[in-house]
Amino acid sequence: MLSGQLALVLAAAFAGAAFYINFAEHPARLGLDDKSLLKQWKPSYAAGYTMQSTLAAASGALGLLAAWTSQDWRWIVGAILIVANWPYTLIGIMPTNHKLKAIAENDAGPASRAMLQTWARLHAVRTMLGLAATAAYLWAMN
Repeated sequence: MLSGQLALVLAAAFAGAAFYINFAEHPARLGLDDKSLLKQWKPSYAAGYTMQSTLAAASGALGLLAAWTSQDWRWIVGAILIVANWPYTLIGIMPTNHKLKAIAENDAGPASRAMLQTWARLHAVRTMLGLAATAAYLWAMN
């Protein structure tokens, strides 16, 4: 079923991108001085937000379509897990994002670094939701 396969591919792409951010990009970024760290995070976050929100929405919609066409409720599990990234981001991460975006680069320091370390821990939940959605879609495919 094409809709289920596409839901799986998009969830896996989301999970892979989130994993990369947590285990490669952000740790490398933390090696920068405070000003460069914040300066690099801002445009990176903006691009990542657009990409990942689109992947989550499309994967969730395709997962629901797969559930409807196959009459298999297991697709709904994957769809809920991938779409859960939206409310989690808005409620759990967005307050930190707004604080970080409000800091001028010249004002970056230990406080902004600490917030970016917190941000990484918050973002790890997104990675886990993406991996769980991918696993649920794989389960539904069997």
